[in-house]
Amino acid sequence: MITHLACVMDGNRRWATQQGQLPWLGHKAGVATVEMVIKFALQHGISYLSLYTFSLENFNRSLLEQSYLFEIIVSQAEKKIELFIQQNVKIKFLGQLSKFPENIQAICQRIEHKTAQGNALHVNFLFGYGGRQEIFNAAQSLCQQAIQGKSVSLDLFESHLLTTGMPDPDLIIRTGGVQRLSNFLLYQSAYAEIRFLDTLWPDLTEQQLLQTVVHAVQAQKNLGK
Repeated sequence: MITHLACVMDGNRRWATQQGQLPWLGHKAGVATVEMVIKFALQHGISYLSLYTFSLENFNRSLLEQSYLFEIIVSQAEKKIELFIQQNVKIKFLGQLSKFPENIQAICQRIEHKTAQGNALHVNFLFGYGGRQEIFNAAQSLCQQAIQGKSVSLDLFESHLLTTGMPDPDLIIRTGGVQRLSNFLLYQSAYAEIRFLDTLWPDLTEQQLLQTVVHAVQAQKNLGK
């Protein structure tokens, strides 16, 4: 049983290059795959979906690419607000949103507000996110509480993570052929099944996704989970 599926959406830039396009144009092609995965999660009773959308390291890319990517992400999400509401989907943006332009922050907040009542599927867009930074920030908060004389515990530490209140991912899928987590949900991935696919994100099919999930569920059963 997969309750929380997480995806590292790698390969958009390489896909565009293979098509003879500018690298960042691949992000638009990847939007269709995002829509497919959300639909898949709804159909298969997956309650949480986390998508690695924009890492803190991505701020090192050119301003032109950043601007294009921001526009694609938020404009597409904003267009889908009514559909998300109809499908009972809740959207959250997890990361350091303060690093983004104010208009982008405002759109993210509006999307979160309008979909806040969704309970069929909780979709996290990890936006301006870094796993090490998340752990460091949580540790800082814990230290401050310890200084104030509060008793510290693992539960208290986890309450300062961006995913507080959510189950850890059961399965992490990374497309694009690279076999590493790249600062993605480092704390939460401790017991996750991890699958690396050679397929570039825009080329990921529903059948590949289903096969990967089925294999992960079988692995869980073999381990007695």
